[in-house]
Amino acid sequence: MQLGLIGLGKMGGNMAERLRRAGHEIVGYDRAPGRRDVDSLPALVQALAAPRVVWVMVPAGEATRATVKELAGLLEPGDVIVDGGNSKYTDDQIHDVMCREKGIGYIDAGVSGGVWGLENGYALMVGGTKDDVAKVQPIFDALRPPAPVDESGQEMPGAGFVHAGPVGAGHFSKMVHNGIEYALMQAYGEGYELLAAVDLIEDVPGVIASWTQGTVIRSWLLDLLVRALQEDPALEKIRGYAEDSGEGRWTVEQAIENAVPMPTIAASLFARFSSRQEDSPTMKAVAALRNQFGGHAVQAVRAQEAEKPA
Repeated sequence: MQLGLIGLGKMGGNMAERLRRAGHEIVGYDRAPGRRDVDSLPALVQALAAPRVVWVMVPAGEATRATVKELAGLLEPGDVIVDGGNSKYTDDQIHDVMCREKGIGYIDAGVSGGVWGLENGYALMVGGTKDDVAKVQPIFDALRPPAPVDESGQEMPGAGFVHAGPVGAGHFSKMVHNGIEYALMQAYGEGYELLAAVDLIEDVPGVIASWTQGTVIRSWLLDLLVRALQEDPALEKIRGYAEDSGEGRWTVEQAIENAVPMPTIAASLFARFSSRQEDSPTMKAVAALRNQFGGHAVQAVRAQEAEKPA
């Protein structure tokens, strides 16, 4: 089928290539002139035959909101917009109302796969009506990973794609996915640090690599950690600074709103905040308090035979 794709960066560009390899016709637009097939959104819409499907793959927030609003003014009844970025699910619900008023379908698609998706495929979590999803299904089928097979050679259903529910369900699912991702990465990072902190372990990268086969903690993330350690065994070229792109915060916010205990994911989010502090104000306060009630350091307290800090 024919697809308009807006945003041809690391993810969008690879998605366009995967779709072209599957035989689909892609009309791409990007702000960077060297990547695009057309030089404006009106030109992209004009290049597509009705009913049109336009996939938006730009940064979440104002960039996505502005793009969807402009498309809603250009497209016609029966066309469909797909937001494949990391938008907050509440934005999707607002966009859906705006589009429905004009007879335009709207789908939110949570996409996971990163820079590896071109070859491996993308996991897709989508929200929208059954009719709108059906219009885009050939695109979803080309982007998703090949279905795994069981021992009899039969394909196992469900892997790599889900129609999660109405508009908003796709990005809500991706939000929770990314919250879990935060916690998994934090656990692997903490395990790595403990291994590296003791003299007993002589081959830290080897230990972590040994976990990739036959253990209950094996995963693609663990494989990527092994890859990172092969390139930089002591991680000396990387600063211990980690951004959060929004989904972790939104996941914790929803946990609070729905009274769902989520201590592990919440702690992993706060750990990212800690990573941005070269000299932690919290620990300054802790040090000052220890000085006030127990002496400047443990050694000093013992030397003075003072009461041990609480």
